[in-house]
Amino acid sequence: INMTNHTMVTEFTLLGIPETAGLEKVLLFLFSALYACALLGNLLILTAVISSQRLHTPMYFFLGNLSIFDLGFCSTTAPKMLSYLSGQGRGISFQGCVVQHFFYHCLGCTLCFLYTVMAYDRFVAICFPLRYTVIMNHRVCCVLATGTWMSGCVHSIILTSLTFQLPYCGPSEVGYYFCDMPAVLLLACEDPSLAQKVGFTNVGLLSLICFFLIVVSYTRIGISILKIRSTEGRRKAFSTCSAHLTAIICVYGPVIIIYLQPSPSPLLSAIIQILNNLVTPTLNPMIYSLRNKEVKVALRHVFFKRCLSLENK
Repeated sequence: INMTNHTMVTEFTLLGIPETAGLEKVLLFLFSALYACALLGNLLILTAVISSQRLHTPMYFFLGNLSIFDLGFCSTTAPKMLSYLSGQGRGISFQGCVVQHFFYHCLGCTLCFLYTVMAYDRFVAICFPLRYTVIMNHRVCCVLATGTWMSGCVHSIILTSLTFQLPYCGPSEVGYYFCDMPAVLLLACEDPSLAQKVGFTNVGLLSLICFFLIVVSYTRIGISILKIRSTEGRRKAFSTCSAHLTAIICVYGPVIIIYLQPSPSPLLSAIIQILNNLVTPTLNPMIYSLRNKEVKVALRHVFFKRCLSLENK
């Protein structure tokens, strides 16, 4: 990332969520509760996946990756947002803005790829059940997981370089609640149109390709489920996919709504971002644990062992 002497701004000021002046205390309480639930829920899922031998399967391996992602994604923007909502200042250093921008887009891209890989995992499990363990072996799972994270890093390096290689010599007020690319580029002292076009195309095309692959996977899954003769077999096959499908709808639904708007309002855009940044990471543990007997059994086992160890002490 090129941060030359042309960059005169050393600190940005985050103006916060548009059209919410006077609601700081209410938002602080609401977002603090969501952030705490997201952290606790995903830590519980991660603990269950790591501690239970029964959950050492491809499906739960990727679920563990999703929990790590959710922990990182909500922590990229929430702490700073909660800080200024509590009245501790809205300033963020130039370097801090770069770091926030990088991790936001890195994790956002990783999420797209991770959901696509999870859809492929379910496709293999439903459509090729007898070959599932051969196709989705340990090496393949590790390569797919590593690929999602590496791709997210490459994607974010491109966007962050495009954004912060431009000179920023003032003003320094970011009209948003975190350092997102569109809001920061408006402050550049040179024409940001190239970065805006490349960034929009990159993000939009990536999301569209991933969504298309997910739709293809679930179309094949749906066809395979309909071919199962027994009602119990169809129910069991659908239950293994329903949690993942619900999580995908929670992520892509709001984004699709935004893109269907010719010129979405800043407030609507912020609401969608908050849904993805805080609400979805909070819902994911509930979606996967409440609908999954194996996860609930693993969590009960973890707590039972913990209680026994405390009693023995």
